Amino acid sequence: MTGRNGRALLMWDDAVTAYRFGADHPMDPVRLALTMGLVRAYGLDEAVDVRSAPPAGDSTLGLVHRQDYVDAVRAASEDPRSADPSYGLGTVDDPAFAGMHEASALIAGLSVAAAEAVWGGGAAHAVNFTGGLHHAMPGAASGFCVYNDAALAIARMLELGAERVAYVDTDVHHGDGVQAAFWEDPRVLTISLHEDPRTLFPQTGWPQETGFGAGEGGAVNVALPAGTGDAGWLRAFHSVVPELVADFRPQVLVSQHGADTHFEDPLAHLAVSLDAQRAAQSACHDLAHEYADGGRWLALGGGGYEVVDVVPRSWTHLVGIAAHRPVEPESVLPASWRDEVYARTRQLGPGRMTDGRAPAWQSWEAGYDPADRLDQAIRATRTAAFPLRGLLP
Repeated sequence: MTGRNGRALLMWDDAVTAYRFGADHPMDPVRLALTMGLVRAYGLDEAVDVRSAPPAGDSTLGLVHRQDYVDAVRAASEDPRSADPSYGLGTVDDPAFAGMHEASALIAGLSVAAAEAVWGGGAAHAVNFTGGLHHAMPGAASGFCVYNDAALAIARMLELGAERVAYVDTDVHHGDGVQAAFWEDPRVLTISLHEDPRTLFPQTGWPQETGFGAGEGGAVNVALPAGTGDAGWLRAFHSVVPELVADFRPQVLVSQHGADTHFEDPLAHLAVSLDAQRAAQSACHDLAHEYADGGRWLALGGGGYEVVDVVPRSWTHLVGIAAHRPVEPESVLPASWRDEVYARTRQLGPGRMTDGRAPAWQSWEAGYDPADRLDQAIRATRTAAFPLRGLLP
């Protein structure tokens, strides 16, 4: 089943490439253009419904963000020199730029429209790889993120009547903004697998962060040691995520697929391959079909700063999986796309859709090594979070 009413949905608008912090900023929108170019080169745009949507308006943004913050973003968008650093604007991570509000609201609007389609039955699966901006807080920009489209998509489904939404974040950075948005909300389960806060921004996402009040037990964090590769990353995912999702039985699964876990990423320290990223994407798809009301799945992009070799391939795999037309890892990349890469970047693109890995992992049920740093991290998460949900650590 690719859709309750037709095919899977892919959100896209050329105007998203206006989300540009500057020529020297690592969040280069060429990664979005090259991803969509690769999607088209493989003909995946014909296997999905490609759709745009209006930018999120103030009432929608207000589901997560404070109005004074939205006003500050709009003011900085009109005059970048007026950006107020107390709102996280005009900083090194989040420089103000002309049109910032419009570009950010468009990305948010695409994710919200995708959420509405998934919840309303217009599509079982929807992808917005331009989204996944998971660091933005209710009252501040953070970590290259202005509006938190992931949190807004979840909040919109809650507004429409959803009672259980699971959010799985596989970005190398902690999904702190989404966690903060639903810290006290028992209707949302947030699970984030990320590099250890001691070695990476935003220095949050400890196993002991488990939610508060009615939301206690609703936040789950796996802090992975720097250097974790395919086997450890997938072991951590499968030791935590499936059991929690099976217990929670969400009506919708929202997943964030930042590509910055990759060993080539310049801003982080994990050593995950494209092939392992594809395996995690496929696992999220399968979890949605098994537990989320017949396959309700909203998949988002996120970080990823190796903008030629990694991001386009990773997210094209994501689109193929959502379309139920997965791209074979050994597939040779189309020459037309490699020409586009050179024209846009003066770089040579990769040759195949694989890093040549065949990732495998050991299940948690097979036992764990108390002296192993990865197993210590998994055990810390299970010990802190699982009993709060009535599960054995």
